[in-house]
Amino acid sequence: MPKFDANLTLLFNEVPFLDRFEAAAAAGFEGVEFLFPYAFDKDEIAERLDRHGLVQVLHNLPAGDWEGGERGIACHPERVGEFQDGVGRAIEYATVLGCRQLNCLAGIAPAGVDAERLHETFVANLRFAAGELEKAGIRLLVEPINTFDIPGFYLNRTAQAIALIDEVGSDNLFLQHDVYHMQRMEGELANTIARHLPRIAHMQIADTPGRHEPGTGEINYAWLFPFIDGLGYTGWIGCEYRPLAGTREGLGWRQALAG
Repeated sequence: MPKFDANLTLLFNEVPFLDRFEAAAAAGFEGVEFLFPYAFDKDEIAERLDRHGLVQVLHNLPAGDWEGGERGIACHPERVGEFQDGVGRAIEYATVLGCRQLNCLAGIAPAGVDAERLHETFVANLRFAAGELEKAGIRLLVEPINTFDIPGFYLNRTAQAIALIDEVGSDNLFLQHDVYHMQRMEGELANTIARHLPRIAHMQIADTPGRHEPGTGEINYAWLFPFIDGLGYTGWIGCEYRPLAGTREGLGWRQALAG
């Protein structure tokens, strides 16, 4: 079956962030991911990973003022310099953490900017980031996100992401397929995953409605997990959900649905 990692931004948030590594390992996870590491000392995070035998599977490039509502700046024409500086900072963290893939959040399209300029900016930023990450031995991922949760998010469908990857033309740019987001935007999960599997470097899961753990909503994960396994997917699947009644209380889905 697929191997699951714990998203420490949402899971085990009953305890302080740096204590979540121990909690994840105690719950049987072998890998972790989170949105951003930048508020913490990279060496301290690395020590927690090493102490608890965890793989740092993924984190995001810096994404602007997250607390202020920004959700990435990769499509923002006036912030290219900030984006490029963020790529360098992300590489520094990823190198120390042993993280071999980074996700780029496109961001909410800024108002009043010509659509062609947004597109050209995003493509150029992805080319830059893919090249810089390749030098460091790190894969770049790009993720479509649903526009119900984040209205105006620039990248929101699988076909759009695949077209961008093709246009960028780098062999170091891959798709991050979030099952929750794509169920909300387009459905057709199994066929889409199968069609684009060679381009998918990472997956994430939650159920819908509510973005809670698998088994709480409409997605048939008991069928989907064996299907993904049967396709030969060998990457990680990030558990990026909001626990319905506490992280530990909700972990029974792994045995019930994933074997």
